Amino acid sequence: MSNEPSIHASGGSASVGYGRVVQPDRVDTTHGPILYLEEITVSFDGFKALNNLSLTIDRGELRCIIGPNGAGKTTMMDVITGKTRPDAGTAFFGQTFDLTKLPETEIARLGIGRKFQKPTVFENHTVFENLELAMKTDKRVRPTLFARLADAQRARIADMLKTIRLEGSEQRAAGSLSHGQKQWLEIGMLLMQEPELVLLDEPVAGMTDAETERSAELILELEGTHSIVVVEHDMDFVAKIARRVTVLHEGSVLAEGAMAQVQADERVIEVYLGR
Repeated sequence: MSNEPSIHASGGSASVGYGRVVQPDRVDTTHGPILYLEEITVSFDGFKALNNLSLTIDRGELRCIIGPNGAGKTTMMDVITGKTRPDAGTAFFGQTFDLTKLPETEIARLGIGRKFQKPTVFENHTVFENLELAMKTDKRVRPTLFARLADAQRARIADMLKTIRLEGSEQRAAGSLSHGQKQWLEIGMLLMQEPELVLLDEPVAGMTDAETERSAELILELEGTHSIVVVEHDMDFVAKIARRVTVLHEGSVLAEGAMAQVQADERVIEVYLGR
């Protein structure tokens, strides 16, 4: 299997309906949330992976999604990114974009970025080159061949290196990084695409305690500048970053609220946290 990653998000226009429809460069959230899911249902061979799931995420919000295996967390992200089409329900990005009608590539260009659990970076390239390749620029062949980084672009990469805790490692081959550092690099690559909404799937899985702590700091620093949805099983990590927590169970929202509120919910204790 190739370790070559795909670039997950950027800005642009969308093609919908019977012709080319010019869309705004930025998602419109002036009258509502950045993400709105209503009564989403997804079935696989009769099994309802999502069952009338409704969820809203506000602009700049940091939301944690937890729940047992099979609760529908991954399927939910698949619906948001266009990988899976729901059997029923609506999914809107801002007030304009119906995610159930758009292909994955258009959804990515509109500004939804997803990081999977396993980090995928260009291992034979340096950290700097990975961030450069991920930068939101004209990706057509001719501009790429003759591209020279402007001072502003180099400064942006330098800032990103600081953000993702890899300052001083820019000339290291990505393949030589630790697991946690690769996770940070991939988050940096995602952020270079300037996504409006960032989906992080178990971002601290396999990390050391120190790496997990630094990851919590990183995500909290991003809060407000991006809308972030974190799916995670590590409850200690969730407790460090959680503002609002949604618990999924059997494809629906079981509980939602502050971490302390969710932890005290008898239903959540019964099906997920244990006693």
